[in-house]
Amino acid sequence: MFLKSDRIGEVNENKYGSEMQIEEYHGALDVWVRFDTGNLEHTTYYNFINGKVRSLYDSTVCEVGYIGKGKYKPSENGKATKAYSTWAAMLNRAYSEKYHSRNPSYKGVTVCKEWWNFQVFAEWFENNYYQIENEEMSMDKDILVKGNKLYSPDTCVFVPHRINVLFIARTRARGKLPVGVAFNKVAKRYQSQCANANSEIVPLGHYDTPEEAFLAYKIHKERVIKDVADEYKDKIPSRLYNALINWMIEIDD
Repeated sequence: MFLKSDRIGEVNENKYGSEMQIEEYHGALDVWVRFDTGNLEHTTYYNFINGKVRSLYDSTVCEVGYIGKGKYKPSENGKATKAYSTWAAMLNRAYSEKYHSRNPSYKGVTVCKEWWNFQVFAEWFENNYYQIENEEMSMDKDILVKGNKLYSPDTCVFVPHRINVLFIARTRARGKLPVGVAFNKVAKRYQSQCANANSEIVPLGHYDTPEEAFLAYKIHKERVIKDVADEYKDKIPSRLYNALINWMIEIDD
């Protein structure tokens, strides 16, 4: 005769390789499982024997991200929270080969290990996210630290989309020429152009060399960035404002 106590102590591994053991068994639909990480999960015996029970510490997102134990929830009322959506998108940009095939500039990007834990990231998110009326907000990793490829508390900041687009590099469009420069086949000279603060393209003239054309772009672009920074000065974090007004455009950007 089968006794409920017979199943207490049974050990198995879930599909993520985490060891789990039945700690309480009150029937096939009421089972409590203890993972080797210490957390206790409620499940069914069917899910236990088939390895379908998830631990809060299983790397379920891009093979590195895990939910962790804490107060922050990945979803509410069946909808992903803003913190979770931001976290999952960040991990996807860093670790998804499919994403890299469409966006090769993200190859080599990583996320600091403490942010693999959703609870740690969500606490940072709660303390740093802000909203500007009628603005779409983005999490940026390379305005505070130019050329940065690490998502971390020291390198990331939330920015209005209008600021974020000022730093989008269109390397494919320009080829091997400096940023902001193209060769005009009709004029047989190098031309420079740059978007203004309202994303309108402003022609900056024709020049004999790529370097001269780039200099015109550099002067205009840095002025645009500073003007936008001053416009948002009282709405954005001071470290973002300081990064903007000190931003330098380099010929190899």
